[in-house]
Amino acid sequence: FDNSAKVPKRPYESARLDAELKLAGEYGLKNKREIYRVGLTLSKIRRAARDLLMRAEKDPRRLFEGNALIRRLIRIGVLTEDKAKLDYVLGLKIEDFLERRLQTQVFQLGLAKSIHHARVLIKQRHIRVGKQIVDVPSFIVRLDSQKHIDFALTSPYGGGRPGRCQRKRAKAAEAGDGDAEEADEE
Repeated sequence: FDNSAKVPKRPYESARLDAELKLAGEYGLKNKREIYRVGLTLSKIRRAARDLLMRAEKDPRRLFEGNALIRRLIRIGVLTEDKAKLDYVLGLKIEDFLERRLQTQVFQLGLAKSIHHARVLIKQRHIRVGKQIVDVPSFIVRLDSQKHIDFALTSPYGGGRPGRCQRKRAKAAEAGDGDAEEADEE
């Protein structure tokens, strides 16, 4: 079984702990493991780029795998078109990947009041990407599906039926109006 996250070698390094806490707060993460998970993904990508950079410029494997790696990173929006070189892959930071999370995108699009509200909306199945409801805050949004992030059609926010509390209030108001009309008739 492969690990999805890699814990740091030194658990109590204060500078790193402060940086992690800042990241967790800024991107509304649940725990440090979410940071470590992205860190492991980033380290695998950077290792692949380093291995390819060690090969000759015209090596067929470097050309093929390098282009595939760059194309994948451009598609998820971590690299820009003008930085489509392996050297720029080594310069990627954890923040670049955290920016592409669905939670961050929902907040930046203004669908949520805060980054924490964004996480709650996603977990409560109010958000869809395209036609698919996504309830995973760490879902990596591709560039082409970024413009399709919206409220789910079944959600009260997206024109679905009202929520439980709203239905209860409407029923109470309806019953209250009925009592008021009976009082007027007497």
